[in-house]
Order: sequence, then C-alpha cells, then structure tokens
Amino acid sequence: MGTLRNSVQLIGRPGGDPEVRVFGGEGRKMARFSLATNEKHYNDKHELVEETQWHSIVAWGTTAEKVEKFVRKGKRIALEGHIQTRQYEDKNDKTRKYFTEIVADEFMTIDWASTDDDQQPM
Repeated sequence: MGTLRNSVQLIGRPGGDPEVRVFGGEGRKMARFSLATNEKHYNDKHELVEETQWHSIVAWGTTAEKVEKFVRKGKRIALEGHIQTRQYEDKNDKTRKYFTEIVADEFMTIDWASTDDDQQPM
C-alpha cells in the first residue's frame, strides 16, 4: 500500500507536442507537456456538463525519451505517475510561488499507430 500514497493515473490528450530539454554533460532529457482530462456529469437541471482539467506533466530520463518519440498533440494517452510541488521566489515581487505537476513514471498510447511497437506500455 505504500505506492498508493502519492499515485496518479490519468487518461487524456496532450494540448501540444512535448517540449524536450537536455541537461548536463550526460545529456539527461526532460520532457514537459500539458494534458487535458475530461469529466462528464449531470447538473441539477439534468443537463450534461463536460468539464476539462489541464495537468502539467513532466518526464525524465528514458521516460522523457519515449515521450519525445510517441506523445503528440491530441493523441490520447494513459499515464501513471506522482504529484510533485515545487516552489520558487518570484524575482519581481519577492513572493514565494508554488507549482504543482505530475511526474510521469510510465505511459502508454491509446490512439495507436499502425505498428505493433507503438502499442506497448512505455
């Protein structure tokens, strides 16, 4: 049960192609993208309402390399990861800012391409 403490599973569509950066002499990769998830429910007037939530996703290392290769804007994916909150000090007004993101540990494409290689969990 220890893995349930900070675990996230999402199915959604990226809002854009991933932004990939390379860090350090070893060339460690980081990929970042936004993911839209949708929920539908009926309101008090029995009208169907669809709500979209946007999530900031980051992936590191080999997961980032796979994100760079397979994740594309609008192509539905499922991912598993954990929540991470970072903080920094705003240089202009010297206030502390907080940023929450999902660190992707693994993912798989759901809108599969025509090759069998694209249909494996990443």
